[in-house]
Amino acid sequence: MSSESQDHAGAGGPTPAQEPLAAALIEIERYVGASGWDQPARLFALAPTARLLEAEPSLAGRLTVSAPDQLSSIEQDDFHPGQDVLAGLAAIAWPGTVTGCAVCTERSFLPAGHEAEIPDDPDEAADFVASHPSREDIRVVMGALRDGTTYGVARLASHPDELLAGDHLVPALSSALVRTFEWEDTDQA
Repeated sequence: MSSESQDHAGAGGPTPAQEPLAAALIEIERYVGASGWDQPARLFALAPTARLLEAEPSLAGRLTVSAPDQLSSIEQDDFHPGQDVLAGLAAIAWPGTVTGCAVCTERSFLPAGHEAEIPDDPDEAADFVASHPSREDIRVVMGALRDGTTYGVARLASHPDELLAGDHLVPALSSALVRTFEWEDTDQA
């Protein structure tokens, strides 16, 4: 792992079951972050790197296996959920070759203490938050494995050298990612 501050949201870092997922999410966050802020939501399939190299030997120059359970991400270019990432994820179903998935999204929020100022109308609230001088921007990368393991990393624009991490950063997003693996089971019932 890097010298960045990690696991501000969790206690003690990822569990052994979460470590391959956490490593993949950090890699995704760096990849998306290289393009700067104001990025649309992006979806990634996760697959074991060793299996990808077996299936596609031509990737050997771009992928290396540094751990037996290492995951590689494959961006899903056709994911365009607009502002409603949860609704976009509700339409996703993965084939059995996909071990996990991750979504990267950016949001703006206000620090605690400003809740009473936010208008009730969703459109007005979005405009209010976007133009507020205390607004914070955050990039969140949440991931889930087929077995239900979840993890997430996040970066605040105001603290670019710190990477927050934990299992419960955005519970609704984690749940939506886990549900993308339930379609297959439902179709077979």
